[in-house]
Amino acid sequence: MKELLTYIAQSLVDNPDEVQVTEREADGETVFEVRVAEGDMGKIIGRQGRIVKEIRVLMRAVAQRQGKSVSVEIMD
Repeated sequence: MKELLTYIAQSLVDNPDEVQVTEREADGETVFEVRVAEGDMGKIIGRQGRIVKEIRVLMRAVAQRQGKSVSVEIMD
């Protein structure tokens, strides 16, 4: 799942080499932290947060099929 999130993030930004996705466990769920270049922050979040919202929906759907719980956080 980390690879999927990395691929999605790299596809959206201008500087794909600066995309970093880290994975950690918190309260029984997997938390993915996404870091991008400062200039790409708007591209990953989208207008009114629409893009990041859809990324979260997609990742939850994939996790649910695997019987897991995940969340995605965009870090600055």
